[in-house]
Amino acid sequence: MSDWDQMVVEKDDPALASPFITEMLRQIRAVDSYGIWDKSEGYEIIDPYILTKERKRQMPVIGDPDEEVVARIKSWYNALATSIEAKTGLMAVPLINLTYEGFGRVIIAVGKLIVFDKNLRDVHRFGFKSLDHMQQEAEKIVARAAALIEDHRDVAKL
Repeated sequence: MSDWDQMVVEKDDPALASPFITEMLRQIRAVDSYGIWDKSEGYEIIDPYILTKERKRQMPVIGDPDEEVVARIKSWYNALATSIEAKTGLMAVPLINLTYEGFGRVIIAVGKLIVFDKNLRDVHRFGFKSLDHMQQEAEKIVARAAALIEDHRDVAKL
């Protein structure tokens, strides 16, 4: 039995109730046009984002991202943008450019201000060590973006 066959996120994990994870679930459901996740609970939906050492070991070192991985990446950055927007009151827009080989770039813009910029590589291995780690990363990015917006609000309002 592989590690992918069993859930690593517990049904009663307190992190599932956090505002960011709730937003993540909302974003995942928003891109689920075929209703695959309709009858699933939050912990089942968020579980593929968690890459334990065993799960990473089972993945190829080099690989192309499939549509599920691309959807997960889009949901992550959409949730970040929505969280930035909620914190600052200004619309944040994620711009994601990915090649079929799994390389690319993501930018989150607020007005004419770039509040987040990251080069992406090996996106077929996109994920986090734990749900808490995912939440901490998101909080760090949102806080940094909010501070940038506060420092340069005139540019962010353009």
